[in-house]
Amino acid sequence: MGVVYHTHYIDYFEVARTEALRSEGLSYKSIEDSGFYLLVLDLATKYSSPAHYDDLLEIQCDMSLSESRIRMLFEYTVRRKGEEKILVTGHVTLCFFDRKRSRPIQAPESVLKYIQD
Repeated sequence: MGVVYHTHYIDYFEVARTEALRSEGLSYKSIEDSGFYLLVLDLATKYSSPAHYDDLLEIQCDMSLSESRIRMLFEYTVRRKGEEKILVTGHVTLCFFDRKRSRPIQAPESVLKYIQD
């Protein structure tokens, strides 16, 4: 059909999320090395207009921490490079999860210093 398959946007969101954290000085690897995971709780995508093969895309990723500090929300906006028209929007809510205790936790201090405003 010449358009980007709808599920590929979820992969694009993951790359944008990883790079947004990295731009703040925090890598997924360092989170996992500290004994924590970020588990997906909720994911939604709204498709307004298709991207086509060979389009250069820009993905804006904004992140915020819940008041409880247990969840992080990442919001995405996808556009063709250099254009204002929004093609796709989406969000994902992640939960900080302690691997050893197998339960949700508040964001560890080692992470908070990178993501608090």
